[in-house]
Amino acid sequence: MIEEVTGPALRANNQDAISAFSLRALIIGLIGVLIIGLGGPYATNVIQGAYVALDFTTPGAVFLFLVLVGLVNVLLGCLKPQWKLEPWELIIVYIMMIIASAIPDMGLAAQILPLLVAPFYYASEEDNWAELLHRHLNPDLVPHGKDVVRYFFEGLPHGHHIPWEAWIKPLACWAPFLLALYFVMIALMVIVRRQWSENERMIYPLTVLPLEMVRDDNHLVNPFFRNPIMWIGFAIPFFFGCLAALHNYNPAFPEIKMASQMPVFRNTMQLVVRLSFPMLGFFYLVNLETAFSLWFFNVLGQILRGMMNINALGFQGLLIKENLGIYGTPNSVFAHLGMGAMITLVVGGMWTGRSHLRNVCRKAFLNDPRVDDSSEVMSYRMAVIGSLVGLSFMAVWLCWAGLPVVPMLLFLFGTFVLFIGLTRVVSESGLSEAVASTIGSSFVISGLGTAALGPQGLAAMGLTYVWCSDIRTFVMASTATGLKLADITPSRRRALSWNMILAVVVALVASVLLTLALSYLHGGLKLNDWFYQGGPKACWEFVADKINNPHKAIWSGWWVTAIGAGAMWCLQVLRQRFLWWPFHPLGFCVGTVWIMDQLWLTCLIAWAIKAAIVRYGGPRTFLRLRPFFLGLVAGQFFVNGLWIIIDAFTGKRGNSIFWI
Repeated sequence: MIEEVTGPALRANNQDAISAFSLRALIIGLIGVLIIGLGGPYATNVIQGAYVALDFTTPGAVFLFLVLVGLVNVLLGCLKPQWKLEPWELIIVYIMMIIASAIPDMGLAAQILPLLVAPFYYASEEDNWAELLHRHLNPDLVPHGKDVVRYFFEGLPHGHHIPWEAWIKPLACWAPFLLALYFVMIALMVIVRRQWSENERMIYPLTVLPLEMVRDDNHLVNPFFRNPIMWIGFAIPFFFGCLAALHNYNPAFPEIKMASQMPVFRNTMQLVVRLSFPMLGFFYLVNLETAFSLWFFNVLGQILRGMMNINALGFQGLLIKENLGIYGTPNSVFAHLGMGAMITLVVGGMWTGRSHLRNVCRKAFLNDPRVDDSSEVMSYRMAVIGSLVGLSFMAVWLCWAGLPVVPMLLFLFGTFVLFIGLTRVVSESGLSEAVASTIGSSFVISGLGTAALGPQGLAAMGLTYVWCSDIRTFVMASTATGLKLADITPSRRRALSWNMILAVVVALVASVLLTLALSYLHGGLKLNDWFYQGGPKACWEFVADKINNPHKAIWSGWWVTAIGAGAMWCLQVLRQRFLWWPFHPLGFCVGTVWIMDQLWLTCLIAWAIKAAIVRYGGPRTFLRLRPFFLGLVAGQFFVNGLWIIIDAFTGKRGNSIFWI
């Protein structure tokens, strides 16, 4: 409950009579959205410093919120007390910024443009992409013209202008689909909000920091910024970040690496040893069983993968010989296990919340007066009917893009299972660097075989990498966090849905147009290597390989998926029936993905620290030390943002002081 985290001081007075609309919050929120929409692509591609919108942590939004709450709002209060923003107004600004953060970088803008032109630019006689890919791509969804493609990657010659006209048609065709996708994501979270937040009481660790920052005790400076324990935590990543940044400017400054790796299992794997300050903070906030399960299942998974690599105990025979692409987990067995676990997580969650979902449908279709949706940001009728219309439009659009009907339906099912499942993982576990074990396109190609799609369907599947491949952030997860934060706003919240939609539109337009301009002005090959080279090549190499080497449905993959679903169900039942059961199902669901290979040690450290604090100090000591761990999060994101600003003025490039 919000009171447990923030205290009654955050609740707006006379909430029943006040609308959660504030013109100044809307204006400030749009300014923050615009800064993220423009600053994200510029920081990623030109400055090439720390990422500001790469994942669910939304570091750019946190940095701007720190400045807004800790500096700007204090100055407004000094000038005139009435100018100071109320806590619920600050939260509205933050909600808009975190939703905007899901678009400028990994979420869309950094991927869509390079992916659309990469099959033409990287085509060669050796890979034969011209024959394998070009004629199967829907011509309305990609730009045309050799110079349009070449200048995108190599930069405009002197005297040439950005070919905006070549991009009008493809972007106009993509825009309705993307807007429908984002509306469906927001609407689905409105539908499940009460079940997750009030009935299941998920903890939403990503909401703790902003709520603590806006906690008001009628002083000019909020208590979060007056807490010396917080500043101790803040100072640690700030010091190491500044040291790393200064080393990049001048190697005379010592460099302290936060990560290293060592070969294991006869050099077939690398064991990563990494300390991530913000993830240490987030993991401190989650339940002990969740943190334990995340690192335990990852370590177990790495051991099993290593044994498979060296064929220890005959484990080599467990491997499924198939190419699922680069996303998710490095081993196809764990990819299928994780997908099965995700299906159980989502379907099981719907079964658990069936009473709530039944009420939502009664309100949506029968307008049942016994079901109250007045405090939601969107009426249940609009959310349910809008979701159905949006999904139907997406289905028709995907068929028009080239996907056959049956693969399209399975693809939408698998993709939204991953979206909803990952959103639940982030909301419940605080694993803000979460990824799924596989992606929707790999799930469909493996499950149905290439013949079910054909070359045109496979090419269309490549286009889906624009919005659902490296899914480290997306609007649905940010919306879930935002709706939980909205609990402290006045209860008449309908206006917030328009704030969210406006944030999506502004961030979408700003980030895509700026990314397009930067590509032609600088040349994509001089910008971020992953988004312009690694990611697009990986996508179309996978598609070309599947066209070149067709295969039937991988039935062993379905069996492993079923095993994963059954194991997940067993873990859920055991957790519900036995209080002593130590394993949380989420650990099995996402513990084996590649990002947890990077974070297992950080998770282990956070679990050990919290376990010791709770055991020997009790809940009071846990709460007393919580500002220290929130300071770790705030300190790293602030130092990242600070050095991006410094690098922008000095012209320094590649000063990436922290990755995770």
